[in-house]
Amino acid sequence: MATDGFHRIVYTNSHGAAYKARFQDGEVALVKEIQALNLEKDAFYREIQLLGRLHHRHLLALRGFSTGRKRLLVFDNIENGSLKEHLNDPLKTPLDWKTRLQIAIGVAAALEYLLLFSNLPMYYVSISSSSIMLDENFTAKLSDVGFFNSVRNYATMPHSSCPEDCSTQDCSNIIFQLGVLILELVTGQSPEEGDVDLIQWIQESSISSSIHRMIDPDLGGSYDSKELKKLLAVARLCIKTKDKPTISIPQISRYLQNEVDIQCYKYSRVSFI
Repeated sequence: MATDGFHRIVYTNSHGAAYKARFQDGEVALVKEIQALNLEKDAFYREIQLLGRLHHRHLLALRGFSTGRKRLLVFDNIENGSLKEHLNDPLKTPLDWKTRLQIAIGVAAALEYLLLFSNLPMYYVSISSSSIMLDENFTAKLSDVGFFNSVRNYATMPHSSCPEDCSTQDCSNIIFQLGVLILELVTGQSPEEGDVDLIQWIQESSISSSIHRMIDPDLGGSYDSKELKKLLAVARLCIKTKDKPTISIPQISRYLQNEVDIQCYKYSRVSFI
């Protein structure tokens, strides 16, 4: 009933589908249907236990589960839906520049937590505007994180004992996804749906002359030019990382907190410009 017969689809992928659920008390949550093949009930319970150990401001918290006809996971408040909705739906209130910066910083912080501080076994994570949820305060929450070993088409991140060691191919894929997300936040376009090849654009040497033509019109020109250039510099390095790792997730998170979020502590060990 909360998902209107599983018709309120937020996103789908090879792992399953995610639905928007509005319960009788008015709370809005994300419900994920688990469709992993040959998954024993014990393995499903193990997944629940591991997800329950994740605690971070920018990760959706697990609230409940069901093992009936469908195996379902119920996650925390998503009052404002997905990031993709706010970037693409003309009926939604456009996100201002500060909110977009906070989303980029929050996603990077969540990835750093998963890599360095969660102390859990290997997991998968997928980053996209459709799987990033926004709570009532527009705080970004990663929703596509799990521990199934049978999952395909996801990047995996092993727990690392070395703070700067995230140069594996899997980590590079995650960093690439973060770069694509930043491009979406800046341009309001999706690489799959836009008329311009965003990946090619960010790699061009003449990018500085075309920046202002690429900015999301919904921003109405209300953004900080210095912050914009720094954010695009991060995106550019993230995109390059797919072919040859040149940067780590902790470095990205520290740089964004130091150079873009003026309210955070001043600590950075890498220069992007």
